[in-house]
Amino acid sequence: MKGLLGFAHAIDWFNQQIARFAVWAMFISCMVSAGNATIRYLISLSSNGWLEVQWYLFAACVLLGAPFVLKMNEHVRVDVIYSRLSSRGQARVDLFGLIFFLMPGALLLTWMSWPWFVDSFVTHEMSSNAGGLIRWPVKLALPIGFGLLALQGISEIIKRTAYLKGDYAMDLQYERPLQ
Repeated sequence: MKGLLGFAHAIDWFNQQIARFAVWAMFISCMVSAGNATIRYLISLSSNGWLEVQWYLFAACVLLGAPFVLKMNEHVRVDVIYSRLSSRGQARVDLFGLIFFLMPGALLLTWMSWPWFVDSFVTHEMSSNAGGLIRWPVKLALPIGFGLLALQGISEIIKRTAYLKGDYAMDLQYERPLQ
């Protein structure tokens, strides 16, 4: 189990580094949005390319930031019963959800989005908007993002299994939404 936990921590570290890029992508997206709006209203000049850059950066933020959100245990969950469970019960529910919902979904989306990206790359797909950008970079974010989410899912499965076996101390607390 020690080797698997080392692997899980390596995944955690890697996704934390990727999350730094996601944070910067959000910041740059906001700056592009503000700059584009300012220029549009001040001198009536705009470009679809800048709008698409903003969308691409936001997509990168969401897709590359999601694995870190999962690592931090801040993802969306249905809290009707979960909050009333013991830590071991929460770990069991998490493990069930990770194995039967997250992993199949993330792996399926990784697998299905890869050919979509490849087709876009091979055909040099461009946006249909005037002044639009090439499409393959944003389409590449899909298999990468879902692949990283599946990788983080593996890390979470390892950690929760180790926790349930008593081999790993875990804090399963999360910030409950206001009721």
